[in-house]
This record gives sequence, structure tokens and C-alpha cells, in this order.
Amino acid sequence: MGRTTRRLAAWSAAALLAMTLPQGSASAAEPAPRVDLRLLVVDDGGPAVQAIRAELDTAGTPYTPLVLDDAKRARVDAGFLSDTVDGRPRAKFQGVVLPNDNPFGAGSAEMTALADYEKRFGIRQVDAYTYARPAVGLNTPQDGGYAGPLDGRTAQVTPAGATGPFGYLKGNVPFEDNDPAVNESYGYVATPLEHQADGATFTPYVDAAVPGGSGRGSLIGRYDHDGRSELVVTFVANRYQTQFRLVARGIVEWVTQGVHLGAARNYFGVHVDDVFASDDRWDTKLKCTPGDVDCPGNPSPESPSLRMTAADAQYARQWSQSHGLTLDLAYNGVGSEEYRADHGGAPDPLLQQLLADQKSFRWINHTYTHAFLGCVQNTTVVPWKCATDLLGRVRWTDAATIGYQVNQNLAWAAGNKLAVDRDELVTGEHSGLKTLPQQPDDNPNLAPVLAASGVGWIGSDTSREPGQRPVGGALTVPRYPMNVYYNVGTAAEQTDEYNWLYTKKADGGSGTCEKYPETTTCLKKPLDVKTGFASYIAPLEARIALGHVLANDPRPHFMHQSNLSEERIGYTVLEKVLADYNGLFAADTPLVNLRMKDIGSELTRRAAWNAALAAGKVTAYRTGTAVTVDAPAGVQVSATLPAGTTQNGTAFGTAYAGARSGWTAPAAGGRADFTLPAQAAAPRLQSARAARVQAPAPAARVPQGVSHPVAYGPGESARR
Repeated sequence: MGRTTRRLAAWSAAALLAMTLPQGSASAAEPAPRVDLRLLVVDDGGPAVQAIRAELDTAGTPYTPLVLDDAKRARVDAGFLSDTVDGRPRAKFQGVVLPNDNPFGAGSAEMTALADYEKRFGIRQVDAYTYARPAVGLNTPQDGGYAGPLDGRTAQVTPAGATGPFGYLKGNVPFEDNDPAVNESYGYVATPLEHQADGATFTPYVDAAVPGGSGRGSLIGRYDHDGRSELVVTFVANRYQTQFRLVARGIVEWVTQGVHLGAARNYFGVHVDDVFASDDRWDTKLKCTPGDVDCPGNPSPESPSLRMTAADAQYARQWSQSHGLTLDLAYNGVGSEEYRADHGGAPDPLLQQLLADQKSFRWINHTYTHAFLGCVQNTTVVPWKCATDLLGRVRWTDAATIGYQVNQNLAWAAGNKLAVDRDELVTGEHSGLKTLPQQPDDNPNLAPVLAASGVGWIGSDTSREPGQRPVGGALTVPRYPMNVYYNVGTAAEQTDEYNWLYTKKADGGSGTCEKYPETTTCLKKPLDVKTGFASYIAPLEARIALGHVLANDPRPHFMHQSNLSEERIGYTVLEKVLADYNGLFAADTPLVNLRMKDIGSELTRRAAWNAALAAGKVTAYRTGTAVTVDAPAGVQVSATLPAGTTQNGTAFGTAYAGARSGWTAPAAGGRADFTLPAQAAAPRLQSARAARVQAPAPAARVPQGVSHPVAYGPGESARR
């Protein structure tokens, strides 16, 4: 049995044992309680709870928010937390998230009711960010620990964390340090009490070396006491920070005891646009791209356009295979025909190589000539605007032109025996779709052509439209643009253009930063064109992309074929993403690399599921080893359940991060039934008895970089 298999087995056993509620003095004949698959989240408005809420929202895990400062909020008492349904005791919440270990105040009846509830039903509690002190099983930071910033430090998953809820991580939990001038994190590195209260134990799951001291202290740990179990988190983070995104899955799995609605994956897809075509090159002297409407010069013979070679295609295949990442190539067939015309009818070596290796990639129709398919552009002004007729009406690219661009590219592929899914389309520059500010509406001729051509999925730009939406009968698939430009083939060109965009006029830049300070962050000084790409741009872009990966975000990224030519700088960014990811996650938590239509389907299922949750149309509960979910007809159910779970005698979902998760279509009537593994014995009630409730935690510090997230860098003023 290998290391990963041993770890999975240990985690599965631990999770199943943990799902057996405490034994008490209740009668053996008393029925197993019903535990609803919904969390209670007590929200103080701070970033720690907001981060957990974001994780639940993204995964599609239902919860009831209880906003502390809302005068009209429900009061926590026995009736709010539990009742009886069909003669069976019901726990209305399967887990509890609190901003700290006791947010209700000293002697609070609400905290006493909550403690009684947790004890009776075996419900777990997460303290999203609390001060380290004996009330949570820890020494204070002053007693051999540390209180302060954690920027740039690396925590570790302990052996107990690895065999428990954080086994999907390899071990390292790095804390961000994006701006040396800003404290981006804060926490309390504290050691467990040497002498715990009777029956109490504290088990660190994630710890760190005590800064300036000796030994290690807990940052996330399990505190069992008084018949209750708390996950004590002693550092603060916001939803965007790497350190939170790494541990978020484990927090949810722990508090739900491995049984919950919703699911999360780490997705990474890369589209490469303009394949077979040529891309114009950035002119480092003119500081623009000859051929563009806003560039006064003409392309120079010394600066030829950028186009992949057969050797570049071979490298792409080898790279994809060696890195385990399939690239999606969005092609323009005319580029190959233009090559033949420019070379006396000789075969196109790039086409020949890619046809030979076509099964190593996935292919997307990118239109035949990459024409702009929105309004007719008036390029006599900069920036361009939509041309109008004599009555002031917008002139639109006609349906015949759009149809030619879509279908001629498919015909070209068929003629060259290139296999393409005709239901996927990316238009040139995402044109035809609304383009603000010049074109606030879709081209009305686009949707009918998509329907006639059998297009079900059309690529869009997340920087313009982050959400999926319909375009007639088709749906968009938003794509993240990577800040590796279409018009560069070398690191020096990329850095020169980057400097132009993101430095002040006084430093030779365009002045964009001064003009739009709310959307971009200027570089403090220009980057060295020889080293700036490798030292600054590539790590920054990789960090941004990895942030999307860790956010359970299936939307793909895109770059251009030019980035795989000449110096092949696109790979530098991709390799950094892959290396960083592989250094953080265990083998059972791989990157999920979906094709475009599968990404679209994932987004569509999520939208339907989240709408059903928001409308209160999903009911789910666990009784012993049985899990029952009722959802509206036609809505697929999303769930994460322990290994060994079956649905109608068949293994549920797919294995990921030590659990089974996925989508399933309910049976007639909208019901889905699951059977947990036999080791998950039916829960038994524990007799209610007031647990010892500690005084509230002292106010914990929240630094500026958590309350107001620090931008990754230029162009990233709002964390995505």
C-alpha cells in the first residue's frame, strides 16, 4: 500500500468514526436523529466568516446566515436549533461557524443553547478567528508563542491534520506577502496547554514555527471538551488569500463531518487563440502595434508578424504530454491558406505538424479570418466607435458574414480532416457580444446564426462579463485573459509593453495608471527589460491564475499562439502555475482540465443548483447511514460524501481530495438517496446537559491587508 493510499485509508476511517455522534444516556430504542444538511453561520461582518461564506457559496453548500448586528435576527435557542419531525429528533444544522469561540457575550443564553445543541447532536463548531487562550485549549501568545504578522511565513500540516481534514495538502501552507509595506496577515501561534481540563484534548492540524522563539504552535487545531468539538483558527484571512484557499476545503469537510451538499474542484484550462493565423508585433520604438487602428506606423520588415512554426507545434505536444495539461487550440483556418499563398502553394508545415498531433489537443472554432463580428467599426477615431446610418441607427455586421466566418472555418477543418466540436465557438476578440463602452448590446444577428450553425457554447471575456449568460439558445463560457500579450514573442517585448502600460508618464509610460487609478496599480519603477518578465511578470500572472484555480473556478484562461512561438514565453507562466500547484497538493487532488463545453455545462448546473438553494427548494438530511436529498425536477444535485458511499447500489460521484463528489440526477419526483458506508454507524442522541461556556474571546487584530485585500499587481486592483 503506497503513501497516498495509506493516507486515504486513515482519513476515511477517521472521517467515518467522527460521524458517529457521542454515546450518552439516551435509550437504545430512541430513533437516530435527523440531521439537516445545512450549516449555521453566525456572521460578525469580519473577513474570516466572510471567507468561509464565500467557500460555501462557491461550492453550493447551503447555510443559514445569522448576522450578529441585525436587530431583527432570530435568537438562538433550543427551538431555533432543533425540533421533532415524524417522531424523530431533528438537528436543523449539521455544523456551526462562529466568528470566534463565543461571539454572544459573557453568560449569554444563546451560547449556552448552542453548546447544549452541539453536545446533544454531536454538532461541530468552527471558530473562524479567535484569540489563543486557555478557553480554547491554548496558552496565550505571551506564554511561549507569538502574536503578529505572518506575511511570507510557511505553516505546515501536522501528521494529525494529514490523516484528518487536511490530507489533500502536501504539507506546506504559505502565507502571502504581496506588498512589503502592508501587513497582509495576522495570527497567534500558540502552544496547547500542557494540562487540559478533565477530558479535554487539543490536537494541532496546521502549525508553524514560533517566530523569534523555539518550538511550534498551532494555527488550526481541534479542541475537544465538555462533549463538544471546536476547530480553533487563530489566524485571520480573507477569501482571496492563498493561505485561506488552501485550508478552506478542510475546514468545510471537518465541520460537516465529510457529508455535505455542494462540491469543489481545482480547475485549470488554457485556451490558445489565433492558431494558424499570424499576430501583429509590438513595436518597442513606436510603443504601439503597427496594424492596430491606434498605431500610426506600418509593420516593419525587421519586426515580422508572429506565427508558430512546426517546431513550436512539436514542442507544444511534448510540453502538454509531459505536464499533463491538454491545451485547447482556437484556430483560424485562413492563416494556413495565407501561408500557402505566400509560399507559392507549398504545404503549410505548421498545419501538417498539428494535423499529425491533433489528438494531443482539443480544437475550438475561432472563425475563419478572425473578423470583428459586432457593429461596423468606425476606425477614423480613437478609440473606435460604432458606425451609424443616416438615421443614427447602429450598423451591424450582417448574418451572412457571421455565418460565413463560423461555417467556413468548420468546412476548412473538415477539408483538412481536423476533428472539431461544432458546438463550441470563440469569435475574434469575443466580437458580436457586447463590448463596453462602444457596443453595449450584442449584435442582433449573432444569436440566429449560432442557432443555425449548431453552436451551444460561445467564449466571452471575464474582464467584461464574468458571469455566464444566454445568447439566444447558446450560453457563454467566460474566459480569463492572461496578461501575456498577443503581440509579443519575446520576454523583452512583453516587458517593454508592460512598462508602457503600467508606469507613469514621467517614467516613459502611457499614463494609464494616472488616468484610471481605480482600476490599475502603477509599477513603482519600470522593470528591467532583460529580467522583468522572469522576475516579476511571470510570477505575478501565475499567482493570479493560481488564485482562480484555488477558488473552485472552472472558467478557463486564454493566451495566444504568439506566446507559444519564438521564446515561447507563455510556458513560463503555465509552468509556474503547475509547479506551485504540485508543490501544494497531494496526488489525490489533481488539477481538473475540462474542455470548453464541459466548463459551460458545469457553470449551467451550478446556476440551476444555486437558484434552487436560494429559493429554498432543496431539502437534505442524514439519518444514520442514509442521506436523502429532495430537489426540483430537472435540477441536478451536487454533493460531497465519504469514500464508499453508494447511490442505488453504485458508487457515487468520483474520487477527489479523499472523498467522493459530483453531480447526480435525482429520480422521478426530484429525490436522490445515498447510502453512507457501513462503518458510519447510526448517530445516537446524547442527553442534553449544559456545557461549560467560556467568556468571549478578546478582540483579535485584523490588519489592513485582510480587511482591504492587497492587489496582486498592475491591473489587479480588485482580487478575482
